[in-house]
Amino acid sequence: FLQVFLVEKTGRRSLFLAGLMGMLVSAVAMTVGLVLLSQFAWMSYVSMIAIFLFVIFFEVGPGPIPWFIVAELFSQGPRPAAIAIAGFCNWTCNFIVGMCFQYIADLCGSYVFVIFAALLLVFFLFAYFKVPETKGKSFEEIAAVFRRKKLPAKAMTELEDLRGSEEA
Repeated sequence: FLQVFLVEKTGRRSLFLAGLMGMLVSAVAMTVGLVLLSQFAWMSYVSMIAIFLFVIFFEVGPGPIPWFIVAELFSQGPRPAAIAIAGFCNWTCNFIVGMCFQYIADLCGSYVFVIFAALLLVFFLFAYFKVPETKGKSFEEIAAVFRRKKLPAKAMTELEDLRGSEEA
């Protein structure tokens, strides 16, 4: 419920990045808690708090925000297909994690969440460098951001010059 107000106030990208970073820190804290559990009994509390924070950060960012972003990145025509593909990827990855987690935990032991931390770091870096802010922008403005990232500065200047001329 709170997410509806947060997403309009702070923006999609910043919430997504904050959620990913919070999940990353929580995964590292879970790993530390599990590794040091045999030496310090109170580390179980660290692990529990890290789990709660992991869920909270997921609900702030990576849970709902991708649905906003996918809907805003595509124009009306391809939007349903893009959302269907995003949903399929989401549920397929959830299924794979659910089916394989016990085997990975048996293999990695206390370090099982290092894999998630590494993946979260990759996701954070990808989102930081590739995902634009979509709050308050039209599809055309978002598409222009992607065009600017693909074209070199000189080509973009020439393209803007052509748009202003009557020849274009």
